[in-house]
Amino acid sequence: MKELIKNLLPDQFDDIVALVALYRPGPLNAGMEKVYCDRKHLKEPTQFPHPMLEPILQNTYGVILYQEQVMEIARVMAGYSLGEADILRRAMGKKKVSEMAKQREVFEQGAAQNGVDAGTAKTVFDLMEYFAEYGFNKSHSAAYALVSYQTAWLKTHYPSYFMAACLSADMESTDKVVVLLNECTEMGLKVVHPDINLCQYEFRAVDDTRIVYGLGAIKGIGRPVIEAILEAREVGGRFNDLYDLCARVDGKRVNRRALEALIKAGALDELGVHRASLMASVSLALEAANQQHRNKAAGQDDMFGIAAPVDTVRVYQTVDPWPKEELLAAEKDTLGLYLSGHPIEVYVDELAQFTTGRLVDLDVSGSRENRRAKTAVTLAGLVVGVNFRTTKSGSRMAFLQLDDKSARIEVSVFGELFDARRDVIRKDKVLVVKGRASHDHFSGNLRVSADELFDIDQARAQLARALQIRVQAALLTPQTVKQLREILAPSELGQCVIELGYMGESGFCRLQTEAAWMVEPSHTMMQRLIELVGHDSIRV
Repeated sequence: MKELIKNLLPDQFDDIVALVALYRPGPLNAGMEKVYCDRKHLKEPTQFPHPMLEPILQNTYGVILYQEQVMEIARVMAGYSLGEADILRRAMGKKKVSEMAKQREVFEQGAAQNGVDAGTAKTVFDLMEYFAEYGFNKSHSAAYALVSYQTAWLKTHYPSYFMAACLSADMESTDKVVVLLNECTEMGLKVVHPDINLCQYEFRAVDDTRIVYGLGAIKGIGRPVIEAILEAREVGGRFNDLYDLCARVDGKRVNRRALEALIKAGALDELGVHRASLMASVSLALEAANQQHRNKAAGQDDMFGIAAPVDTVRVYQTVDPWPKEELLAAEKDTLGLYLSGHPIEVYVDELAQFTTGRLVDLDVSGSRENRRAKTAVTLAGLVVGVNFRTTKSGSRMAFLQLDDKSARIEVSVFGELFDARRDVIRKDKVLVVKGRASHDHFSGNLRVSADELFDIDQARAQLARALQIRVQAALLTPQTVKQLREILAPSELGQCVIELGYMGESGFCRLQTEAAWMVEPSHTMMQRLIELVGHDSIRV
């Protein structure tokens, strides 16, 4: 559709009406959109089958585009009444052979009475019959065009408010929210992550560039829970911490499950404690709130009749923060998407070593007109969508939507490759694809046909040539070396060389390792190495 709009360059409302009617499989396959665009921009002359049809077809440059035009041609050229013309329209749409033969005779007789020669009448009827197969109801097209124009105007002049309204309208559909959030990113709008002290039930725009997340879009908490939180915030102001939140909201409406969903979604991030500690401390906060409510019910008030707080000291469990992967997985579980990062960020430096480049920078040899041009590529990204199909021969295939944060691309997986790799073809999996990129004939976008497909572990096993471990000199103790050997020893049958060393004054100083010390850098092994020497010290 975007490509068609660029070619058409609409400058009047009728063009938008035509766009709606043109962008359908029938007209596109018949090449009607090209004829319309070329005639509008005077690349080819506008022609009419007969002078009396010029007033009917002038606005569509001689192209029969709407069902109403078919009816009007029958009325003007062959003397049909409006009722008879509607019968003709329906007969053409249903392709009734016997009825069409009858209508052709009626049309040609009526045209002859209006002074139209038999050859022209036959030609016009043939055109009507051909285009009626693709004709769209103009009244419908005009209504859609009007809504399209209104929403395009709002999106252009009030982008944050328009997108906030769209997000709120579709907030119960995670898939639609994801699409709209991606659109916000492309428009340069910032969607502020959920915040218990800032958000309302719906998405809302705070200015021309920022949208605040809607609490109602968080999975696992319903409207009654959110209303209880908003009521408490309206009465007592901002929540200071987890304990304050639990003490002030109605415990019958806001339970452990709701609190955990809020934590996983990042809605309590501004309360000063990281998510892992908040999650581990929910029981303590709920118990403190229950105790406070029990004391109040028992009349344990101070001399002014105000309930005395049970706990002035907030105790939080001391635990390590969630690693990035776990934090993102929690967001995916509650929001349906990754809001504070992208799973591929963990591997971005590593993937850069053996991929062609980012998806946004992908280039295919040849122009868009050279549709058969194919370029060998190695790409990586997160699977954000999978569509399985069965071919006419009965074999299975899949179309993957691959996202690397810079862009998305469709990858097709066929035949033996699909059968061999079907275990890794699933959403939220980071995959490496070796294949051939080309322009898609219909959409004009790039797509890739996969020749090889790997998950991260398989890619490392197949493509990694060296594992470089750069340990700070101060940390390179006998104990560290011993732990390194314990982690690496189980993988000695791999094909990846180890480059172990430390950063000295002159750069990387490599230490001698046994000649046969080769590893297969699996996910588990990499995680253990990162825990020992840090993420920045490991490079594949």
